Amino acid sequence: MKLDYIDGLNGFGDNIVRLFDFDMSEAILFRDALIEFTSHESPFIKIADLEFIESRNCTLALFKSEEDEGIISEDDKNFFCALTMEGYQKMIQLLEPFCTKETKGYQFLYDIDSLTDFLFSPAGTW
Repeated sequence: MKLDYIDGLNGFGDNIVRLFDFDMSEAILFRDALIEFTSHESPFIKIADLEFIESRNCTLALFKSEEDEGIISEDDKNFFCALTMEGYQKMIQLLEPFCTKETKGYQFLYDIDSLTDFLFSPAGTW
């Protein structure tokens, strides 16, 4: 599984942090890491530190927050995703189809009005 950042998708300044190039077994590993994160006291998890994820041009840390803010960054290299527990639970549900069969589909992992979306896509496309 690879992690990267794509900026300047359109004239509105939209960007994507994406997890891509993975199979069902790695989707399960990522889902299980999120389940572990949400069930413990730890306030954050560094995605690039997970052994099955290769970071290409950015880092991403998931934080537990009082509000769903989505992904933010000050330098377009180090990203922080701030979601509520409910937001992370919804994300886990969105991952389920990738954990039950191989697919070439994709899923944006939250629906928040922010400049940076979080894409989960085995083929890297949307």
